[in-house]
Amino acid sequence: MSAVSIRLPDEVTDRLQQLAQRTGRSKTFYMIEAITEHLNDLEDLYLAEQRLLDIRSGKTKAVPLEELMKLYVLED
Repeated sequence: MSAVSIRLPDEVTDRLQQLAQRTGRSKTFYMIEAITEHLNDLEDLYLAEQRLLDIRSGKTKAVPLEELMKLYVLED
């Protein structure tokens, strides 16, 4: 695991400290959780944006939901 140095606003540091004390977890635990969750969201967003660009440029074809449901036998 790598060490990273980060400067946080006092308000964020205080909130992080309070959360850690209330829950018995470390500040590091919550920083890792927050960064990981945000990275996941950003990766999903950028992937969706790239797929949209691919569809608009004709590089990728969209498939209607009804077709997917029939293909995978998901219709009632």
